Amino acid sequence: MIEVKTDCIYFNGYKPCRFHKRERVRCRGCPYHAPFDRKILIIKLQAAGEVIRNTPLLQRLTASYPNAKIFWLTKFPELVPASDQVTILEFGLSSTLFLLDERFDAIYSLDKDLEACALANRIDAKLKKGFSQKNGVIIPFDDDARSKWLTGIFDDLMAANTRHYVEEMFSLCGFKWRGERYILPAYRIPDVDLPAKKKVVGLNIGAGALWKTRKLSVQKWISLTKVLKPRYEIVLLGGPDEDAANRKIAAAAGVNYFGTFDYLEFIGLMSRCDLIVTSVTAALHIAIGLQKKIVLLNNIFPANEFYLYGLGEIIEPDIPCKKCYKAEFDSACYRSDCLDLIDNGHILRTINTLI
Repeated sequence: MIEVKTDCIYFNGYKPCRFHKRERVRCRGCPYHAPFDRKILIIKLQAAGEVIRNTPLLQRLTASYPNAKIFWLTKFPELVPASDQVTILEFGLSSTLFLLDERFDAIYSLDKDLEACALANRIDAKLKKGFSQKNGVIIPFDDDARSKWLTGIFDDLMAANTRHYVEEMFSLCGFKWRGERYILPAYRIPDVDLPAKKKVVGLNIGAGALWKTRKLSVQKWISLTKVLKPRYEIVLLGGPDEDAANRKIAAAAGVNYFGTFDYLEFIGLMSRCDLIVTSVTAALHIAIGLQKKIVLLNNIFPANEFYLYGLGEIIEPDIPCKKCYKAEFDSACYRSDCLDLIDNGHILRTINTLI
């Protein structure tokens, strides 16, 4: 009888493993046989930046459990770094059916979303960490997740929190953060004509459709771009939602804008920059993953939430209502577009210092 080792990390049951294709080895006596000793599921569906922001946990799990078989369920599969040890599952019916048919040693449920939490409840596992749901509300699975849960539902606790996000997520999963860094997927560098005579500063103008309060105005970006242009090569960054605004800024300031890209080419374009100026959005976490210099423009979140790994500085407007955590400006706000209060000269001096 032909021996088949279904416990191997490289085995999938529907096509030859790469070692058989390359060397024609079979399971019996195979020198590459790597039996897994546990199965781990990460549920982190969204958003794009948050998926990248949780990859330090993947670094810890692969280092701590080198023989584990790890599955990551997400709505952004292209942003999870692939490896032999990690199986990436795009959220949907087919992945859900598969997971409900499996049993895991541990589930790390990292989204405060009802659909993710309900699925974590239903999947069979010996250990469940992170967030659950009951009666249509999000609740923690255990005391390790309680602190992160509480800072999410009380703004005053969020403002008083002194731990950064990655540290909190490690604690939620029952680990102590030891400086693990972000891991990016293999990206593609787009073919764009970018002069190399000066240092390249990328200006990412987007910040997500749901958080209007954390964006600079188009006029502010135009004025900032004109201040930076004499000293630096400027590249405007953004997605489809920012395309019209970026075209307006490029025309007004005469700087580089190469259009929109998919995530992997967007990362590649950012890799050609020396420094990134951005508010809180996916580009921030991509910049951290690329280990680029960073100027983070922040207003509504506690600065303690962000850990830049020594790569940059956080600049905030001088207003009394910072850390408000508001998604929309209202009548109680000091003023709308409060990020615009940050002085362009301050940003320029910070860039000069970092570069």
